Amino acid sequence: MFVTLLLAAGPAAAAGSAEAGETKAVVCTACHGPEGNSLNPMWPSLAGQNAAYITHTLHAFKSGERSDPLMSAQAAALSDQDVQDLAAYFASRTRTPGASEPEQAAAGGERLYRGGNKETSTAACLACHGPHGAGNAPAGYPAIAGQQAPYVAAQLRAYRGGQRTSDLNQMMRNTASHLTDAEIDAVASYVQGLR
Repeated sequence: MFVTLLLAAGPAAAAGSAEAGETKAVVCTACHGPEGNSLNPMWPSLAGQNAAYITHTLHAFKSGERSDPLMSAQAAALSDQDVQDLAAYFASRTRTPGASEPEQAAAGGERLYRGGNKETSTAACLACHGPHGAGNAPAGYPAIAGQQAPYVAAQLRAYRGGQRTSDLNQMMRNTASHLTDAEIDAVASYVQGLR
């Protein structure tokens, strides 16, 4: 029954119009790049992100639950329909993935992503984000495959330091709290190469 409710919630989150979202997304391309593929490694690519996560994130910026000088101001002006349209548009785009740095993969990025770290009770990233980084749309977990390593590393550090707190049940904060800087850099590089 619970799974049925989660699956039923997915389409409702994607109730926007990708066509309307394309027009509304013009301003977003300044930071998030053409069709949502960011050219700046510190800003996330939105292409291929699940609509539920984009919707949640835009509402978090709009409500102040998540704060960023640029995004909070942009989200404040969005209507609920704008949010749904933007989410549908970016979910319909294809992300252009990067490549992992081989030395970072050897430094444990793949091991952490796939198996976590038993010694520090760090959960495997794939538990929520999937074996290929596609996320879990019904649960609202983001797709992270191909996300640029500097952005991923910055977000993991923000979770670890408590500057980012919009995660469900503190799941990301609890996970990131066990990661060293070297582990963050390694897993971020691995994520960048996921397809």
